[in-house]
Parts: sequence; structure tokens; C-alpha cells
Amino acid sequence: MIKGQTVEISDQTPYQRWIASQGIPVIRDFYIEDLRKVVLAPWDWKGGSGAYLNLIGTGDSNDAYIAEIPPGGSLKAQRVLFEEQIFVIEGNGASTIWNDENKKVTFEWQEGSLFSPPINAFRQHFNGSGTRPARLLAVTSAPPVINMFRNLDFILANNFSFSDRFNAEPDSFSGEGLSYKVKSVTVWDTNFVPNVRTIPLHLRSNRGAGGSFLQIELAENAMTAHISEFPVGTYKKAHRHGAGAHVVIIGGEGYSLMWPEGEKVQRFDWRDGSIIVPPERWFHQHFNTGAQPARYLALRWGSRKHARPLGQSYGTDESVKAGGDQIEYADEDPQIRALFEAELAKRGVACHMGEVIAAAGS
Repeated sequence: MIKGQTVEISDQTPYQRWIASQGIPVIRDFYIEDLRKVVLAPWDWKGGSGAYLNLIGTGDSNDAYIAEIPPGGSLKAQRVLFEEQIFVIEGNGASTIWNDENKKVTFEWQEGSLFSPPINAFRQHFNGSGTRPARLLAVTSAPPVINMFRNLDFILANNFSFSDRFNAEPDSFSGEGLSYKVKSVTVWDTNFVPNVRTIPLHLRSNRGAGGSFLQIELAENAMTAHISEFPVGTYKKAHRHGAGAHVVIIGGEGYSLMWPEGEKVQRFDWRDGSIIVPPERWFHQHFNTGAQPARYLALRWGSRKHARPLGQSYGTDESVKAGGDQIEYADEDPQIRALFEAELAKRGVACHMGEVIAAAGS
């Protein structure tokens, strides 16, 4: 400690103290049923309205906020020394990104767009509508950064420009990118996805349900994203992993089950606009009970280009019987399937799990 400094003891982390000081709601729960309906409050720091989503499953490994831009308005121009992945919940508008005032890049976005301002680049977001607000969800790496440095001037008013992250090319946020494969996973490397609801996905069978998948690497981040879709009348295999995967439902309806090993199973019903964050080492499993394919966007740690040590390693594609962290269909509690079939029967939807398992040969 510094000589003469007063020692203050708090149960809150530096990050938690900072978000509490912002004067906006801080929501702490397992999930939120509809991001469109979250009650916001005026947020002076952003220049709009907002709320923090300090959901239980993040474990302060990352976090999220909602920022709303008033009709015809904009948020303040800011630069921050942490990563942000921004998903457009509703509305349309534009953002301007720059390190150099004379080299600004502006691009337009709409409901369903996903983008990431490069770390510590200035960013300013504008609402393109004069009659309705635009609402953004940002998942950020702010908790570990603020907890480590504990100096807000360094984090929020740092003039260092990361030229290796952003070079101000006019087409930096055009939606163009590079596609490549890592093992069985297709990766799309870009700064901007025009619409996560319509971007094509690729078959990925090892999570079950005959589902499809795409991993998205944004703005040279250590954080990453993926989109997963699974067919009508199916559900995915239960698995567990580290903290902080913000699962945003972007199509369909159903429910998720979550539980720590050996403990009570909890159920969370979802639809387009819901968000759920499974806590670390909690098994979780997603079920499609609707009449259309279910699709979700997961915003999380786990870049394949810029790996970040996350503590325990998880075998999310390997059976628990082999020491991994996935429960195969044959090994799950029979009540899992019984509940799913009962829920489908209520809605008049056929169960297709027999075909899925037969096609997988398991």
C-alpha cells in the first residue's frame, strides 16, 4: 500500500462498484425473458438510457449492458480500454469509428446486426430513426480490465491507439471477411455482420440435434461469438464450460435446463429476445418446442485466433464418460426426453429426436 493511504474493505469488486456508481439499473439474475422490455434509466456517461446486465453466470469474467439511443439522437463519442461486442436489439442507425479525427469510418446497422469497435478506438453511435429509439446490447471485457487496473482514467481516457487492431480502411466495416475452418468448425473473421438471423451456417453434428453453427471472430478480439441453430422438434446435448457465455435467442421458442452436477435442474423458457448466461461448470441444454428452427447468438470468451487462458479446460464435445463435459443422449436422465415430448405434445409439434439419433448412429 501507499504510505498514508486509507485501507477500504468492500465485498464488491472494483468493477461492481463502478457500475453501481452509474445510477442505472443493475440486473442480477440467471436470464432475462425479453431484452426489448428491460426498464432503462437515463445514463449520463453514455448520453442515452441504459441498464447493466450483471447476470449471475458471468462470474465477473465479462459483462453486458443495454444502451438506448433516443429518436434522432446519438450516444457520446467514447474510447474504452476493453473489448465490446455490440448486437442491435432493435432499431437502425450508424456508427463512426476512428483513432485519427481525419480518418473516420462510418457504417450503417439494423436490427440483428453484430459488430465490435476495435479496442480503444473512438466510437459514436447514431439513431437513424426520428420516431423510435434504437436499443443496443454490448457484451464487454470490462470486469477483468477494471478489476486489474482499478484506475478509470487509464481505462476510459487513455490516448493510446492500437494500430494493429484498426487501420481505418474505408471498407473496415463493410461486412466482408475471411472464412476458414478449424477442425470441424467454420469461422467467419470480420468486424461487422449485417444480420445474425440470416447469415448462413454450417452443419455441426457433434453437439447433437442435427444443428448448424458458425463461429465469428470480431475486430481481432480475445472475445468471440458463435451462432447455433437446431431444427424443429429437437434439442441439443447437455454440456458445461466456463463462465460468461451470453446466449441471446434470435429465432424460435423453447426452454433451457441448467444445473450444477448432482443438484436440482432449473428451467428457463425463452423466445426471440431472451438472454441466458449459464454459470461456470453448470450443465445446460437447449430445447426447441416451436414451429420453426431455433437460433441463438452466443457472445463469449474463446477466440481461436487470440486464445486467452481461461483456467480449467473443458471437453465440451467429449462425453463425460470419457472425462469430458458433454452428456450424450444415451446417458441423459430419461425425464429429460419425457419432459420434452410432453411440451411438444401441448403445442402439436412432432418430436424428431428419433431421426436425429438414428442419423448420428448413436
